[in-house]
Amino acid sequence: MPAVMPQPRVMLVVTGDDFGYCPRRNQGIVDCFLAGGISNVSLLVNATAAKEAADLAKRHNIPIGLHANLSEGIPVCQSKKQVSTLINECGFFHGKIGFRQALEQGQLSMKQVELELGAQVRLFRELTGHLPYHMDGHQHVHVLPEVCEVFAQVMSDFRIPYTRVPVEPGLHSCLWLPLHLRRFYTQVEKNALDAIPVFMRYNIRWPDVYLGLTTMGQNMSVPHLQRALHHSLAAGPSSASLCSSASGSDEAVVTAELMVHPGYSSHPQEGGCGEGPDDFSQSADRQHELSVLTDPALFSLYSQERVQLCAFKDLPLLSRNK
Repeated sequence: MPAVMPQPRVMLVVTGDDFGYCPRRNQGIVDCFLAGGISNVSLLVNATAAKEAADLAKRHNIPIGLHANLSEGIPVCQSKKQVSTLINECGFFHGKIGFRQALEQGQLSMKQVELELGAQVRLFRELTGHLPYHMDGHQHVHVLPEVCEVFAQVMSDFRIPYTRVPVEPGLHSCLWLPLHLRRFYTQVEKNALDAIPVFMRYNIRWPDVYLGLTTMGQNMSVPHLQRALHHSLAAGPSSASLCSSASGSDEAVVTAELMVHPGYSSHPQEGGCGEGPDDFSQSADRQHELSVLTDPALFSLYSQERVQLCAFKDLPLLSRNK
């Protein structure tokens, strides 16, 4: 008889963000998926290569969700009746920091946020032929005050079950991050913690543990990923996910999401969401992540730690997170 595989200790969704950003990003993400390095992707529907990305997902049967974008490029919802508060004088979103500043100053219409998010969900359905099974926010805008309420409402309206809550165990002991990133990530974490009661009220779900802030770009390595996984195991399952083991006993399984950004470096002026590719996209960081995610040493680590890669659609729809 063949050996019975032990039950996993971690069901890990490895999500390749920014699918659709440019052809070279798309190719890198597909290559990473086919090599077993990622198990899920998140689509930017307002990006220049979104249609190509959706077609690639269909061709290769890649599980795909929506990377809702309110901060980079051109909106999907173009209202001719009134001036949008979501864009600057050039017609582009305000940017990662600009969006947050406009929100703090009370300059953003939440009704326009709702219309834009709804338009992006509908465009996703048009491109892929189905609704997203998960929906997160580009540059973590979905956990910001006020925005998280609208985000959760849109998810509930379209019956999208899963989102991302970027609260990463081990973040504050991660000394290799530069000070400006630590400050930004700490604020992201605070916003995410404040958003949890909102998501719970709408019965939105998310994995037990989130990983990825401490392992982006050049900070990604097999030892750093091992550290992140150990923190996730220490955090334990928050929704009491139980699987029956081969011996018939019950064992708690931690569900986790690892946010990653694999790809090949963007060519200048090729890609983006209407303004061209950003510096991160044109750097070698994307290909570095691709290399680490497909390193045999990482696969050995997964096997050793009993980590099973899966998609959001594979996670059990148990009672909402506590």
